[in-house]
Amino acid sequence: MNFPVRAITLDLDDTLWPFPPIGARIERKLHAWMEMHSPQTAQRFPIEAMRALRECVVAEYPQHAHDLSLLRRLTIERALRDSGGDVALAEAAYAIFFTERTRVDFYPDAPDALRRIAARVPVAAVSNGNADLAAIGIDAHFRFQLGAREHGAAKPAASIFHAACERLGVPPREVLHVGDDIGMDVVGAARAGLRTCWLNREGATWPHADVHPDLHVTSLTALADWLDAQSSNAQEEAAA
Repeated sequence: MNFPVRAITLDLDDTLWPFPPIGARIERKLHAWMEMHSPQTAQRFPIEAMRALRECVVAEYPQHAHDLSLLRRLTIERALRDSGGDVALAEAAYAIFFTERTRVDFYPDAPDALRRIAARVPVAAVSNGNADLAAIGIDAHFRFQLGAREHGAAKPAASIFHAACERLGVPPREVLHVGDDIGMDVVGAARAGLRTCWLNREGATWPHADVHPDLHVTSLTALADWLDAQSSNAQEEAAA
């Protein structure tokens, strides 16, 4: 399929790296830190209980659903307070979370494909998560990072896609959004008027009859190859 792509908006978690191993490591490291610095908190809130507490905090503050960092801080503070720990430890505990959040293991294809894609078109990160591109060390490949926290609304809200297009200076119909999540990434971006690329690493079946991705790839390398082919076709047409 051929269509103009002047910029790309790119999801992060489960697109450039798998998130579940990060989440599991965060839980383990935070619990170990609590065992050392606030043992009563670790005893009251082992990993499963801390996870349940976080779910309660998320449900209690729906107005902050787009701000995962704040919800994490509130969870840590609640755990310390409810266990009789020192709430002043919350900042240091959050630092443990942040350190582990920025330790990512890329999908094997992701680093080189990202480099190739960014060499072709401007790339902006659009994410509901709280990964820090500078701390991870890949911010040079992106024009900017737009998170749900900074924007004030999360995907699949059309406004976050439109805000990214506006900052890129490219109309939505010429921006390709790339992501793994069917609802938040593909359906959300399509309904906002963007072109869409479904990154389907797991071989899932597309479930919607009314909305379809413009591109369907199983790796970011395939997307980089498609962009290279688009560029070659454009050069050939210009020379004809």
